[in-house]
Amino acid sequence: MRRSFRDIHGILLLDKPLGLSSNQALQTARRLVGAAKGGHTGSLDPLATGLLPLCFGEATKLAGWLLGSRKAYEAEVRLGATTTTADLEGEVVETRPVPALDTAAIEAALAPLRGRIVQVPPAYSAIKQDGVPLYVKARRGETVDVPSREVEVYRLDVLERTTDTIRLHVECGSGTYVRSLAVDLGANLGCGAHLTALRRLWVEPFMAPAMITLDQLRAAAEAGPDPLDACLLPVAAGLAHVPRVDLDPEGTRVLGFGQPVPLGEGATPGRCGVWGADGRLMALGDVDGAGVLRVLRGLNLPSV
Repeated sequence: MRRSFRDIHGILLLDKPLGLSSNQALQTARRLVGAAKGGHTGSLDPLATGLLPLCFGEATKLAGWLLGSRKAYEAEVRLGATTTTADLEGEVVETRPVPALDTAAIEAALAPLRGRIVQVPPAYSAIKQDGVPLYVKARRGETVDVPSREVEVYRLDVLERTTDTIRLHVECGSGTYVRSLAVDLGANLGCGAHLTALRRLWVEPFMAPAMITLDQLRAAAEAGPDPLDACLLPVAAGLAHVPRVDLDPEGTRVLGFGQPVPLGEGATPGRCGVWGADGRLMALGDVDGAGVLRVLRGLNLPSV
């Protein structure tokens, strides 16, 4: 169905289906919504399903801010084999027998993977080196030297296990690769492992997301603009986890020129959402220790 693009602003909590890349899912949703501008907040591999927040219009200015948010996943790990890609899409590199594992042995293997850890991302990843994604170099057969990085793993708990699989609940910060956690878990257990399934459950601030599938979005698009727009959250939903600052008319005027606004010593330092005197969301801002508000990303939303 051919659809004209329009200026629409909002956030779609898409339940990404299996097999699509994040960009394919974004472009499909953008065409259905008819949004002139769109972006996603952190990619999911084609193997992964679950929450992919999509930003349309002015909400795209918050996409980079949401990229660094805390995330939660449910992951299935297969023990006894390593693969080239660290998941089931790659070729098997090595197989080993899976030892008899009790709860204590698994916990001992998981413990070093929690907290602030150093992780080596998979060679088949979207991280760029000399402007080229690592997975492109790996597919060319080039030797890929993957730099390690510090990441944060807040929770890593066993949900269920069988003889050769472990299902995990993972909560982590930005830049964490669950595929690498699977590889490291297999190494700690001495039998190797790879990721066989991954579902993203939530991304801060969308902790209990009412996700929309592409089929639901198609049905809404066929029903008309009102059901379609009802699938979107307002741009302000992307700032639900930071303090709100409401400006008076003078502060609204000053901020409208991109200038700092003194809020006074009682202002809470840190990032915030900034609303003008007319009730319009104006910016993602930051308040310094002296109580001065500065714009990080200005938003050009229609008046309410």
